[in-house]
Amino acid sequence: MSRSTDRQTDPAAATASLAAEAALLEGRLTLLREAIDSVDARIDAVSETLRRLQRPVSGPTDEAPERQDGGAGLDRSKRG
Repeated sequence: MSRSTDRQTDPAAATASLAAEAALLEGRLTLLREAIDSVDARIDAVSETLRRLQRPVSGPTDEAPERQDGGAGLDRSKRG
């Protein structure tokens, strides 16, 4: 028997195998999305803490504090 004959498979078995692999990949994708959401939440929490630490301790003034990032920060609310 040649090597190519050994690789021939039943279409139903191939379909079942591909469906199982797709389900596994979808599960991994879900885990990755959850991990990304967790990292985003941590970034937001650290950013908020840094903003609080950068506020002047003397109290509020009439002027709005300038943004340190020049307004070019990332907007995570638009992530898809």
